[in-house]
Amino acid sequence: MAFFEVQGWEKEMLAKAFPDALLIEEKLTEENADTYADVEIISCFIYSSCSKIILDKLPKLTYVATRSTGYDHIDVAYAATKRITVSNVPEYGSRTVAEFTFALILNLTRKIYQAVNQAKQFNFDHPLIRGVDLYGKTLGIVGLGKIGGEVLKIAQGFGMKALVSTRSEKKELLAIYDMEFVELDELLTRSDIVTLHLPSMKDTYHIINKENIMKMKKKSYLVNTARGGLIDIEAVILGLENGILEGVALDVLEEENEMGEEVNILSKDYKEKMDFKTLFLNHVLMNNPKVIITPHNAFNSEEALLRITETTIFNIQEFSQGRMANLVF
Repeated sequence: MAFFEVQGWEKEMLAKAFPDALLIEEKLTEENADTYADVEIISCFIYSSCSKIILDKLPKLTYVATRSTGYDHIDVAYAATKRITVSNVPEYGSRTVAEFTFALILNLTRKIYQAVNQAKQFNFDHPLIRGVDLYGKTLGIVGLGKIGGEVLKIAQGFGMKALVSTRSEKKELLAIYDMEFVELDELLTRSDIVTLHLPSMKDTYHIINKENIMKMKKKSYLVNTARGGLIDIEAVILGLENGILEGVALDVLEEENEMGEEVNILSKDYKEKMDFKTLFLNHVLMNNPKVIITPHNAFNSEEALLRITETTIFNIQEFSQGRMANLVF
């Protein structure tokens, strides 16, 4: 058994669960695959390749457990022809991202960031840091997948009304939550706070743009913990300059390299591709007092990372006992 792309936060648990396994920091590639020709089980992240060429170099392989939700790095169809079973981690961070979304919303609406900085300067001028309540406000949720659904649940606890724009309307939710399904333009017009929870696709690119941002309510708030390409950054500047946006929170930026999923930000390969310092220093919004920018951190909780490792261990243990869990085909 061999684990590739092993990182510090998962090493101890993997070693305890599988004391005889190889824990390898490097990724699996065509260049090193021959070294591991005897492995029967492998586990990896997305930077390892399980292509046809590599699978052919692992003649004893029977099982691949990717420690990710996505599995584009695995030739699943070819694996099936070789009777190689493949499993993934179907979900690990929906509630985590939803909680971070509300952390950003609270920071914006109660001006927590400004209040902390002001206190450090021994400035206790309260009118400068006066905020607004969430109770009774209307939250516009764009995208009602797993994360958007968790945001909806939390909003209910705050006593907020919800407007939801989504491709798949789950009508049964209308009996549970104070919510409406509406088109995007109506959501922007009526919402006090807009939060985005969509994947990066051709149809979602710049879904918030210079045209529709002007439809938003005066002094509304915009939050993005999904993908940077959902927002045209020039639209944000326009909204701020025209008094449309009272506050903006961005955990993702358009300049970021697109990735399959958040946890790969922690990997060595991703960090080598990104110059975060330049990214942030050059960002036009960084010093705007109405803008909060965080370094794509919504997914990054101890519990979320623990779920990745626990699910992977479970998947492998089930396979070893002749049972199948979280199969991707």
